[in-house]
Amino acid sequence: QVQLVESGGGLVQPGGSLRLSCATSGNIFSVNTMGWYRQAPGKQRELVALIIGGRGTNYADSVKGRFTISRDNAKNTVYLQMNSLKPEDTAVYFCSYSRFPGADQIWGQGTQVTVSS
Repeated sequence: QVQLVESGGGLVQPGGSLRLSCATSGNIFSVNTMGWYRQAPGKQRELVALIIGGRGTNYADSVKGRFTISRDNAKNTVYLQMNSLKPEDTAVYFCSYSRFPGADQIWGQGTQVTVSS
């Protein structure tokens, strides 16, 4: 079974940085779509960034220029480098996996990111 475990969340001040990690295990296909999503209280889950096999990366407009999604295939890990964090970035961040774009997603448990003074 595919398993996703997020880590790296925490409390940071505005303007600070965090690096989230999504460690994958199980029957992970070498070509896949990995994503980071976030959900704040009272709001729907929203896409933050995608890294898509053969199709590069996509970012939400709200994080472009500040966040970077990357992957280390040797470590079976996907990262989200978050810089210049804003209070509006506060949310639970979830990692997702799918075999193909548009396919059903498998989710991790999430990691809390809180940006506050």
